[in-house]
Amino acid sequence: MAAELVVDQRQDVSLRARVVFGAARLALRPLLTYWPLTTWGMRPLPLIDMAARLLPSPRQVSFEPVDLGGFGAEWACAAGHDPNGAVLYFHGGAFVVCGLATHRHVVSGISASSGLPVLSVGYRHLPVTNLAGSVDDCLSAYRAVLDEGMNPGRVVFAGDSAGGYLAFATAMRALADGLPAPAGIAALSPWLDFDTSTKMAHPNAARDAFAPVTRLPRLAAMCLDSADGTIDPAHSPVNGDLTGLPPVLLLAAESEMLLPDAELMANRLAAAGVPCTLQVWAGQVHAFPVLANLLPESMAAIAEIGAFIRQVSAPAAVAEPSRTRSRAGRRSRRASGRASVSADVA
Repeated sequence: MAAELVVDQRQDVSLRARVVFGAARLALRPLLTYWPLTTWGMRPLPLIDMAARLLPSPRQVSFEPVDLGGFGAEWACAAGHDPNGAVLYFHGGAFVVCGLATHRHVVSGISASSGLPVLSVGYRHLPVTNLAGSVDDCLSAYRAVLDEGMNPGRVVFAGDSAGGYLAFATAMRALADGLPAPAGIAALSPWLDFDTSTKMAHPNAARDAFAPVTRLPRLAAMCLDSADGTIDPAHSPVNGDLTGLPPVLLLAAESEMLLPDAELMANRLAAAGVPCTLQVWAGQVHAFPVLANLLPESMAAIAEIGAFIRQVSAPAAVAEPSRTRSRAGRRSRRASGRASVSADVA
């Protein structure tokens, strides 16, 4: 039975967002268009996360490193958080760049707005491992949280861009392995379809502030170890079995190249009976919530994410989880209302 799909258009654009969009268009798009996607080209990319460690840490948020065996993670806990729930956050970066430090501000904001601790997962990615290895790490992080006794009905997955892919892939893999689904999925500008034909033909291929769609085929081939560039459609979450997934919040920028992925996933989730809200924000760059306190729209989006997390993980909404896909009686839940970020994450 189909579920309701809620599409929410956000049209207000701040001056600061316009400046960021223009700067990204002038500086980042040319760089990302021509940066070599080779082993040599990926060697300096860890320096970005290393440089992010030098930035001031968000205030009123504590950080605790976690060793998950082969890769690390980090708990971000805003003041007054509820220890009986958790958010697992999977950072973006096209499976080649970024890490725990680059995403400290967004996970801090999510912890403050949701009232839950956030486990930011430093999964392995290219060139250390392929896509399957990244998904394995994210599933291991989920298993670790469950092994600590956390109720899956109070655990929410979230991620941006490539991390949005991992949020879906990890939830689907968990169900396939007989684990319970999380309480919800919040995906920010997610990359969900490795088939680039629709994105190539979409007007956003030219409108995106900084992400060049022409690089996606090479990235997908690298992620999947495809020497000839052939991609099995089964690797794209939009083509997977979506039944049994929890309620979903999708956020995307109106002009970004990955908007078609979010729109396609939203429609397929609704057809599979999964409650879904798609928010489309005008005038923003790809994965804009990651900019956190830099933009008012980023903070507003983080507040929306926090409201969604509180909605789906509230103790009153939590029932005994099933460990199979045939979970009858799942109630449709919509995120409603707005929340403000109470902690200072500047």
